[in-house]
Amino acid sequence: MSRQRPVLRRLLPSFPSRPRPKLVSLRTTFAVSFAAVTAAVTVLVGVLSYSAAARLVRVDQESVFDEVVQDLRDEVRDQRMAPEDFSSAEPGHDIVRPARTDVQVLGPNGTVVDGGTPGLPVVAADRTVAGAADAGEMAEHKDVDVGNDVYRIATVSLGGGRGAVQVAQEFSDTEDLLRALQQRTLILMAAVVTAAGLFGWWLARRITHRLVILTTAAENVARTRRLGVQVPVTGHDEVGRLGRAFDRMLGRLAQSEEDQRRLVQDAGHELRTPLTSLRTNISLLHRIDELPPDIRDELVADLGQEARELTDLVNELVDLAAGQSDAEPPRKLDLADLAEEVAALARRRTGRQIVLRASGDTSSYGRPGMLQRAVSNLVENATKFDRDGRAPVEIAVTGPARPGVVRVEVLDRGPGIAEADLTRVFDRFYRAADARSRPGSGLGLSIVREVALAHGGAPFAARRAGGGSVIGFTVGGSLPEGRRGPEEAPEGV
Repeated sequence: MSRQRPVLRRLLPSFPSRPRPKLVSLRTTFAVSFAAVTAAVTVLVGVLSYSAAARLVRVDQESVFDEVVQDLRDEVRDQRMAPEDFSSAEPGHDIVRPARTDVQVLGPNGTVVDGGTPGLPVVAADRTVAGAADAGEMAEHKDVDVGNDVYRIATVSLGGGRGAVQVAQEFSDTEDLLRALQQRTLILMAAVVTAAGLFGWWLARRITHRLVILTTAAENVARTRRLGVQVPVTGHDEVGRLGRAFDRMLGRLAQSEEDQRRLVQDAGHELRTPLTSLRTNISLLHRIDELPPDIRDELVADLGQEARELTDLVNELVDLAAGQSDAEPPRKLDLADLAEEVAALARRRTGRQIVLRASGDTSSYGRPGMLQRAVSNLVENATKFDRDGRAPVEIAVTGPARPGVVRVEVLDRGPGIAEADLTRVFDRFYRAADARSRPGSGLGLSIVREVALAHGGAPFAARRAGGGSVIGFTVGGSLPEGRRGPEEAPEGV
């Protein structure tokens, strides 16, 4: 089948690959979106405003015309009037000649007695109304072209076949006014949309400027793999918080990388000694039959001891690496109960007397496995350096020493710690001069420090009055920032 695939590829038609769409920047997207929203709102407001204004103007003009016509009908019904009464030469009838209103008087047969300015058209319906017997009858005509203007005309009968009066109102100037208003509205909307686009671009540039800086820093980190990059982002809004969080994340990653590098270097250095000793003893196994029985037994014992020390060292390295993981879910726990579990296990393993003293509120928030490992290391360290001691090993859990802080310490009556070593006992692989002959890797107290720091606390070591040492750590009551997710927040925080 694999040999047929190139043939099938040649037989199948080739289609041009679709070009990948060009990415649009957030700045452009924001500016276009801002302009689009502004344009939509502006157009909507402009259309609604123009429609409302045009409707009000038209309704007002129509209502004025209707009032004029109604007044005319009421007047001819109340008084017996002739066409001459409405002549432009007769005083007292200016009431029917308001602004933009034209009046034309018709005789009994519909002839024009007094023409309007301009003259209004007379049709059959108007002649019929002029010859009507009842006063106040009306014929209405809408959208009548008179010259270059548009009028609305109403013809009102005088009654008794005496004629009629035509009242016309010009609507074309109103429409011209509305068209001018429409043009100005469109120009204003275009200006607002243009200004919104420019303002949106400026605002998007201002907002996304820090995001561009943050993106550039992230791309530089991805390209150069250098984590020690200072992120120049300021502000107290979401972008500023994102920049500071990114800066802290880079700092933590850089510190983690440095810790990993140092751990590998220290582990490699510490592993050389037992491996060299194992290689030397293994080379002697080729001549084991030539060795005396006592030397042979000593060689086998050394191999077993070195294998155990190497196993312990590897296990503690694994524990140290696992202690830096945040995979274990944190929860509310009682450190006194946890210390009692450690003490019970130590009693079974060593046969030593382990005494627990607890006072105050010893509840805290943390990862049980890590804290149990830290307390175990302290107890193992105490029993190891006070192997033949008859005094009990004491575990003291006190809380709160400060608000939300619980203190855990282990006290022994061993040889104690020299003043010069108090500040270094928590360093990885560090072993005091008088402790190098004893079994151990120097990682137990380093794990205690990592656990304490991971829980917002700190390790401590001191010389005990009357001989021995006091070694312990504090727990801060909550995980430090960066080690807790939203789902891990303690109740009440």
